[in-house]
Amino acid sequence: MEQQIVSCGRALGLKPSAPEAHGLEVRLLATTLLRMCLERRLPVEDAVSGSDKASSLPPRDRALLSTLLLTSFRHRGEVEAILAKLLDKPLPRKSGSARDILVLGVTQLLFLDMPPHAVIDLAVRSAKADRNALHFSGLVNAVLRKAALMGPEFRMSLDAVRLNTPDWLWNRWTRAYGEDTTRSIALANADRPGLDLSFKDDSASWLELLEGVCLPNGQLRLPVAHVPVPELAGFAEGAWWVQDVASSIPARLFGDLNGKRILDLCAAPGGKTLQLASLGAEVTAVDISEQRLRRLTQNLARTGLAAEIRTLDMFDPGLEDCGWDGVLLDAPCSATGTIRRHPELPYLKDESQVLELAGQQRRMLRRAAELVKPGGMLVYCSCSLEPEEGESQIRSFLRRDERFEIVPAAGSVGPEESLTAEGWIRTLPSMRFGSAQGMDGFFAAGLRRQV
Repeated sequence: MEQQIVSCGRALGLKPSAPEAHGLEVRLLATTLLRMCLERRLPVEDAVSGSDKASSLPPRDRALLSTLLLTSFRHRGEVEAILAKLLDKPLPRKSGSARDILVLGVTQLLFLDMPPHAVIDLAVRSAKADRNALHFSGLVNAVLRKAALMGPEFRMSLDAVRLNTPDWLWNRWTRAYGEDTTRSIALANADRPGLDLSFKDDSASWLELLEGVCLPNGQLRLPVAHVPVPELAGFAEGAWWVQDVASSIPARLFGDLNGKRILDLCAAPGGKTLQLASLGAEVTAVDISEQRLRRLTQNLARTGLAAEIRTLDMFDPGLEDCGWDGVLLDAPCSATGTIRRHPELPYLKDESQVLELAGQQRRMLRRAAELVKPGGMLVYCSCSLEPEEGESQIRSFLRRDERFEIVPAAGSVGPEESLTAEGWIRTLPSMRFGSAQGMDGFFAAGLRRQV
């Protein structure tokens, strides 16, 4: 979502001398949605899209709202550490939204480079609009004034990489990858990602118009978007769709797809379905969510690509005996590989959810295996950095089901360092692909069912 919105602050073209451009309504709504995200474990995109008030905002204000929320999560550890230095004691429980107002205030001052007078004025007005925070409006004023003066110095003294990675994730990644790689992952997560585009046909005709960087696999990377995605050249013509470079790897593990019947399980929102279809496969896309499949239907219509769409639980009957040449299972996961784009995730999930999801993936993998015809391919992937949702999942599967064997990934499908000795793919957010730095953390393995 953060890729698809107008950048905030100066990148938005907002004039520092025009505080009215930073409206009170947006700040009040940001405060409400920030608390909603944390209490309900709700992704920012869902919170914004599900809010009638957000939907009624002009696009510019809605973009600002999303950026406020996402930036506050991206730098949450730093913000909390700075507030700990500025507050003499924790705020009482009955202080209403004062704490969230302060979090958003520090975010605007130190990480969005917004004019202090406008930030502080709107924060005080936000506090006065809440009957519980009203009595702390003076404190909000004082703390944010100190943040504007002393915050930059405080920020320089912080270990931002460590602070912005919650303990549960830091400890997991350190065990799995070592501390140096964990720091590299966390550093990559601090940067807003660019926009990777997959093309229906040759991208050459769009290169000059889009002004991106060519990736070795034929995709194009654009810098952080400063205009809404639908306004980019080629969108209306259906020339491309948005797909992170790491997400494009699993489909390539099938090899030649011309005329192959491929079942895409858990297909929504559909980037891989579009890719499979563009590579010549006869695709059936299955997902349990009719609402999420609507986006795929729209993108198929826009690009002119073809796929059969079925709203179905993959465990329901109706998929057997179809002679599938290949099955792609992009399993529901913790999505810890996508924190660059969804910085709220570390604060909405925990370790228990990773283990719960791993059990669900195990069952789904067994089901997917039964749908592959002898000699066919099963590709399993997840956008998670957690071994339980990737490497351990496949090792366990191969021990249980001797009908399948790993088909080693070719060196051209992704960064060379993403190819493992076992023959599968492990990308990290810190990896480089050609001249482009950064990608989602992904695991993918191709397995062939023996004849």
